Amino acid sequence: MSLLGRRLLRLYSVGYAAATGVQIGRETVIRPGARVRREGGGVIVIGEYCKIHPGAMLLSYGGTIRLGDRCSVNPYSVLYGHGGLNIGNGVRIAAHCVLIPANHKFRGGGRIHEQGETREGIVIEDDVWLGAGVRVLDGARIERGCVVGAGAVVRGVLGKFGVYGGVPASRIGMREVAA
Repeated sequence: MSLLGRRLLRLYSVGYAAATGVQIGRETVIRPGARVRREGGGVIVIGEYCKIHPGAMLLSYGGTIRLGDRCSVNPYSVLYGHGGLNIGNGVRIAAHCVLIPANHKFRGGGRIHEQGETREGIVIEDDVWLGAGVRVLDGARIERGCVVGAGAVVRGVLGKFGVYGGVPASRIGMREVAA
């Protein structure tokens, strides 16, 4: 992309963020076609040098979405903020991922939509890669350096530098980390 193109994209991003009440850091871009909205109130804060690609949706639903620096959210990923979504630095979210920090209650005899929700939140630490189509459920914590394989469903805690896959996600390896 040309320098002019990058400048126009940044100008668009700053205007979009201002119009929607979203906070973005230096050199962050929200590409046309992405939807970043404070639905039902809430807060969305996106760090520096982040990229939000077309088709991605970040919707607060009264909660908070925080992305650290140098993160990317690829096309058709959906990030909700109901119970709080906190994402560290250098996190890569591939296409078609879904992160929902809330869950419907359904134990009582009444209608599901009348029973409320849990809102434990989701925490994703620094240097994490979520492969295409990963689902991250309410209450999940993905620790620093994890890789989560395509199509995995995450609940609970994924330990540092682990490689995870499956439904539900389980550890299938460890990353080799340079000293």
